[in-house]
Amino acid sequence: MPMPSCSEAKRALRARLRAQTAALPPRARAESDRLLARRFLALPQVDAAGTLLLFWGVGTEPDTRPILEALWARGKEVLLPRCLPGRVLEARRVRDPRELLPGALGIPEPGEACPTVGWGDIGLILAPAVAYDRRCFRLGQGGGYYDRCLAGYGGRTVGLCRDVLLQERLPVEPHDRGVELVLTETRRFAAGQKEAGGAQGAPPAQGGQQGG
Repeated sequence: MPMPSCSEAKRALRARLRAQTAALPPRARAESDRLLARRFLALPQVDAAGTLLLFWGVGTEPDTRPILEALWARGKEVLLPRCLPGRVLEARRVRDPRELLPGALGIPEPGEACPTVGWGDIGLILAPAVAYDRRCFRLGQGGGYYDRCLAGYGGRTVGLCRDVLLQERLPVEPHDRGVELVLTETRRFAAGQKEAGGAQGAPPAQGGQQGG
C-alpha cells in the first residue's frame, strides 16, 4: 500500500486535531485561551512592537478578542488580515470590532474603510494555525495564505498552540513557513533553540501575503 503524500498526511492531521479541539470541554478551552492570551501579552516582543498583525480567532482557534482589546488599551496599532483573490493577504488597521465585516472565508475581516498598512511597517505577526510543533513549524488551514505572507516578511513572528495540540514533528513541505516563537499554556519554543526538555528548533521563516 503506497505511503500517503505529505499533503495527504497534513489533511488527515488537520481533521484529527480539529476534532480533538472541538471535543475539549468549553471550560478547558476558555482556560486555555486565557493562558495563551496572558503569555502572549507578557512577551517583550509585543511591548516593543508598535504595529501588530493579529487574527480573529474562529472555530477551534484560540479566542484572540481579549488580546485585541488589551493591545488597543495599550495604544498599539492593531491590524487584521483581509483575504484577496489569489490567496493573498493584506493587512488593515482596525480600532474597533464594529469595523469588521463577514469575509469570503466566513472570517470577520476589515472593511474597505480600514486603512491598509504595508508589510514593512508591521513589527510582529501572530500567525494562526491548527497546530505547531516543537521546531516552530505550523500546520495551517490549508489555503497557503500565511505561507505566502511569512515567506517575504522580516519582522517578529509568534504562534499560539494549545499544549494538547503541540506536535513533536509536523509533516513539512518546501513551501511551509514556521515562526520564530511558539507559546503554549505552559511552554515556550524558539526556532533554532532548545526548549527545556524539548527538541531542537528549525530556523524561522525569513520574513507579505488568513486561511493557510
